[in-house]
Amino acid sequence: QVQLQASGGGLVQAGGSLRLSCTESGGTFSNYAMGWFRQAPGKEREFVAAISRRGGNAYYTDSVKGRFTISRDNAKNTVYLQMNNLKPEDTAVYYCAADHRSGVFSTTSNAGDYEYWGQGTQVTVSS
Repeated sequence: QVQLQASGGGLVQAGGSLRLSCTESGGTFSNYAMGWFRQAPGKEREFVAAISRRGGNAYYTDSVKGRFTISRDNAKNTVYLQMNNLKPEDTAVYYCAADHRSGVFSTTSNAGDYEYWGQGTQVTVSS
């Protein structure tokens, strides 16, 4: 049973930084492309960033490019999302997700491609 545990959320002022972590257990972490999604109150879940199985390829939604960095440590079964220059519009519950079916070098922004999801961690950015 694959499980994803996200952590690192919190309250931060605009312009501040947070680093989210997501640790996988029960599977083979290096077999999964990983993604981060977020859902703000009253809005649909949206794609944030994704990284390929070995970490060689990353993909971001336009609104976070240049501010967020996704990375992974396969030895620690963990994917990270470093978030800098945070804005109030980044406020949301952030979810990590694992995709087993994409190719070794692939990433996907489609939530339907991800088989496993973490429980979410709240990020609140005050103005």
